[in-house]
Amino acid sequence: MNYQPTGIIRYDTADNGAGGTPRPFAKAVRAGDFVYVSGQVPTHEGEVILGGIVPQAEMVIKNIIDVLKLADCGLENVIKVNVWLEDPRDFTSFNCVFAKYFTKNPPARSTVQSSLMVDAKIEMDVIAYSPE
Repeated sequence: MNYQPTGIIRYDTADNGAGGTPRPFAKAVRAGDFVYVSGQVPTHEGEVILGGIVPQAEMVIKNIIDVLKLADCGLENVIKVNVWLEDPRDFTSFNCVFAKYFTKNPPARSTVQSSLMVDAKIEMDVIAYSPE
């Protein structure tokens, strides 16, 4: 039986990964006034885009914006961001991209180094607050 608790909304299943591999999680989940967006990587149509941290960070943030729209939210609703960078030397370049999108009332953020999927230099997830 598939039990769906009251007050929880799941937005779409994640797009297939490279090679059409299904991913068993939601793009986002609303629980009351909070929206939790699953980790986004720099993919377009299921494939990691080429380029360094700047174009990959731009793609990740675009993907996050698209997922937030499913829950009628925008970046202004984001209160917490978690970032995984493959290379800590990309920190400053990533901050430049991040600052373009979170200019007013920036969210809390954590950034760590982590090995990621092949060719991905970054992954981000966010938590948004949007009272129903």
